[in-house]
Amino acid sequence: MKTLYCDRKKCYTCYRPKSSCMCEYVHTIKTNTKFVILMHPKEFKKVKNGTGHLTNLALENSELFVGIDFTHHKQINEIISEYESFVLYPSKNAVNLSSATFDTFTHAKKNRAIFIIDSTWACSVKILRESKNLHSLKHLSFESTKLSQFKIKEQPAEYCLSTIESTLEVIALLNAWHVENIEQNDLDMFLNPFNKMIEYQLARIDSSVCNSVRFK
Repeated sequence: MKTLYCDRKKCYTCYRPKSSCMCEYVHTIKTNTKFVILMHPKEFKKVKNGTGHLTNLALENSELFVGIDFTHHKQINEIISEYESFVLYPSKNAVNLSSATFDTFTHAKKNRAIFIIDSTWACSVKILRESKNLHSLKHLSFESTKLSQFKIKEQPAEYCLSTIESTLEVIALLNAWHVENIEQNDLDMFLNPFNKMIEYQLARIDSSVCNSVRFK
């Protein structure tokens, strides 16, 4: 269980302003797979629309690290050594989680860890380039017809999903491969804090527009 801590101005659990804390909507699930979120410093500063912290909170078996070059990061290197580790990144040679011939996870000899980069595409490339300890890890990808519900943030392409949406897609696919055994109800509730965050931000935008028109 994640520990919650807030002061009057900021929640240091979801890292949002205290007035729009999303912790009460987080539904934590436990996975066999360890998820490691590598957050770019620029994402860490996005207190109003970041989903990396929400993803970390929703996954009991997860860790989050902020930085760019993780080459000599002690904890990350220990994870790579201990786990059969992968990076979620749609490179040319990535293993497709949606493929009917997928068997990488089902035949893994060690517990599995998936590194998820929480960043823009450009910054993700830099993290992968600078972090030499990630170079030997296989990449994972997936196919999805879903469109991102991140209505308050423009995605670089229609097929791009936010960190929390991508993570849900991965978990659902691992469920299909019987690597995970997560109840459907838990999967359905995974995006609750994300959806509430979107609702809150849209309401704020609508309120600002109304006030602007009223005082013209």
